[in-house]
Amino acid sequence: MRVLGIETSCDETGVAIYDTDQGLLADALYSQIAMHAEFGGVVPELASRDHTRKLLPLIQQVMDEAQLKAADIDAITYTAGPGLVGALMVGASTAHGLAKAWGVPVLGVHHMEGHLLAPMLEDDAPEFPFVALLVSGGHTQLVAVRGLGEYELLGESVDDAAGEAFDKAAKMLELPYPGGPQVAKLAEQGDPRRYRFPRPMTDRPGLDFSFSGLKTHTMVTLKKAKAADDLDEQHCADIARAFEEAVVDTLVIKCRRALDQTGLKRLVVAGGVSANTRLRERLSHELTKRNARAYYPRGRFCTDNGAMIAYVGAQRLNAGEQDTGPMKAVPRWPLDSLAAPSTAQD
Repeated sequence: MRVLGIETSCDETGVAIYDTDQGLLADALYSQIAMHAEFGGVVPELASRDHTRKLLPLIQQVMDEAQLKAADIDAITYTAGPGLVGALMVGASTAHGLAKAWGVPVLGVHHMEGHLLAPMLEDDAPEFPFVALLVSGGHTQLVAVRGLGEYELLGESVDDAAGEAFDKAAKMLELPYPGGPQVAKLAEQGDPRRYRFPRPMTDRPGLDFSFSGLKTHTMVTLKKAKAADDLDEQHCADIARAFEEAVVDTLVIKCRRALDQTGLKRLVVAGGVSANTRLRERLSHELTKRNARAYYPRGRFCTDNGAMIAYVGAQRLNAGEQDTGPMKAVPRWPLDSLAAPSTAQD
């Protein structure tokens, strides 16, 4: 089965073709970062308009790359949520329109399920069951994964997600958008001995996260440095280092607890923050001590992409799922509300 996957949940337009026998045939991604950077964050209306402009050319691009025609596509999948409703509707309407024109099934899939299973696209893919850490701009979650659609939410952020906290720290440090990579780059020059920021919610049991207090601590530290006229480039780097260390340590501590709680030895880490070098280093150190292992998607599949949507859609289509009614655009959609294919209801 050859599946065309479409991702338009936020500020990246992703398209890919996945073949259940041959694997990934082609993928393309257009990022809107340059457009949104002027505003310091994603502008939903602009995002929707840009998806409208870029989606069809990207579909043609991957079709050409894979040397396929419309008659060669067996099904179409798209991100139905969660995400920006206008952006989601661009992908959903395009998918449903093409599916009707080409006479093939269409299926809306969950964006975070895509991230969750993105490492399955790699040659050395993890086997079920495993614990997954989903860390992105909008989500920080720990999930026990027993199989496709068999997800138990172990913990999540009660306020800001880790990626969102990175972006807000970047704004405080007057770094360009998107903030996460910029904070990490600045932190490389920081002195880890100058500050130690709190590791939120690690002094109590449980697997939930909270990064709003860390954000406030960062803001207060910056204000004190400014008031003392002591905020030079090195001082900013030291603060960035302390912030990054606090976020990374918090994520690692919670992952360690999740593995201990479930007794599992495999950890999937996905979402934009999963590309953070310091996080990968710390997790590698911790998991080696536990005879456990981490799995990651390749670099370009850490952020939003069409390949993960095509892959997840292919698995569910193979199990007999498809949209039977109108298109779906669900801005808020809890991951643990999904069902395994044998019991899923469209």
